[in-house]
Amino acid sequence: MENQDKHKPNAPCVQGRMAKFMEPCLLLLLREQSSHGYELMERLSCFGFEGTSSDMATLYRTLRQLEDDKMVLSEWEEGSQGPKKRVYELTEDGLILLENWASVIRENKNRLGRFLETYESRNGHTCGLRQIDPEEE
Repeated sequence: MENQDKHKPNAPCVQGRMAKFMEPCLLLLLREQSSHGYELMERLSCFGFEGTSSDMATLYRTLRQLEDDKMVLSEWEEGSQGPKKRVYELTEDGLILLENWASVIRENKNRLGRFLETYESRNGHTCGLRQIDPEEE
């Protein structure tokens, strides 16, 4: 049921489209402190990620891609208990990418605000166009 809309069970789901948003969230969390995957997943909950199996898959896929792109580094760390854990940390290039993400998100915040204002307005106009009243036709 993970890929279905909350209000209409058979409606297309937009949740999966937020997967790319995980990238700036991870960069931000790694700017705060180096972390391993499960810890990052727990900390991602403040951004709306629920820790589902698809979120976990996206997390590790995103971390691998960030590491391939030299945005993060990782190394194995032995814990006092349990198996070794891969710990991720942000690189200088990753910090630059985070700054770029913040800039794009700032710009999109304004666009999203305009979208929601228009959507929530019963008599609103879309992009400067007057809504056509069916009775006027």
